[in-house]
Amino acid sequence: MRVLILGGTTLTGPFVVRRLHGLGHEVTVFHRGRHEPDLPAGVRRLHGDFSRPPRELRSLEPDVAIHMWAMSEADAATFLDLFCGAAGRAVAISSCDVYRAYGRLQRLEEGPPDPIPLAEDAPLRESRYPYRAKTNLPVEIDVAQYDKILVEFALRAQSELPVTVLRFPAVYGVNDTHRFQPWLRAMESTTELKIADDFAQWRWTHGFAEDVAEAVVLAATNGRAAGQTYNVGETNTPSCAERVEELGRVAGWTGRVLPVPAAGLPEPQRLPLDFRHHLVVDTSRIRAELGYAEIVPREEALARTIAWEKTR
Repeated sequence: MRVLILGGTTLTGPFVVRRLHGLGHEVTVFHRGRHEPDLPAGVRRLHGDFSRPPRELRSLEPDVAIHMWAMSEADAATFLDLFCGAAGRAVAISSCDVYRAYGRLQRLEEGPPDPIPLAEDAPLRESRYPYRAKTNLPVEIDVAQYDKILVEFALRAQSELPVTVLRFPAVYGVNDTHRFQPWLRAMESTTELKIADDFAQWRWTHGFAEDVAEAVVLAATNGRAAGQTYNVGETNTPSCAERVEELGRVAGWTGRVLPVPAAGLPEPQRLPLDFRHHLVVDTSRIRAELGYAEIVPREEALARTIAWEKTR
């Protein structure tokens, strides 16, 4: 197949590119040129602006176009304008922040917790633009326009280009947003790591970058995925206390995690979130329909991430 990937040069993308190339597909990567990862020699690289991609990309006539960086309604509209009638199918990366549970976690909406795990048909956020009030985000996005719900709505509002939507979890691994760094740094100086008790009980589905990339590969290479939406992530989601304990064990830390009332922690460690709302997603659909399974043992995934963090 001819596969065109928009983005794909930072966290999960390079794994997608290498895997597709290794399977014998003709892969072209269109990106901004800010990152130049080590990719196979046979992969074609093109540089440009996602908001104004050159019309010449249509001439590639990809069997599958994968958008790794569709962050706004405008991004989705540009993508559709470019590839409707030119690509056979599309895969777009969304996020589990589309669920209503996320809006309630962030206190953007009110209501009781939704039943977990959240399947693909779970209620979506009623609020929009969830990061407009945020500053110093660890990822580079236009907070004024970002909303994966609007991306999904735009992609689903047309029928000319079959689109598979993948709702990503919290992705970790080399080149991530340093999700584990605060905990690892704290472990260097203490044997009793205190975390807020409500946060300690909270659950948030994660996924290792190379594993999550495999979901993209399966969606791109399996025609059954056309028009479907899939959650991606680990099978079992531990509590945050359990996750930190597991991280410490793999890192060789011999201390313990101690949940305490948030009022007893320094102000920067008190998160203004409603941790009654868990972000645990049901990944059974992609496992049953596309045969998705993790390809990296969990302990190895954590060890590789820890080793990368220790070099920072």
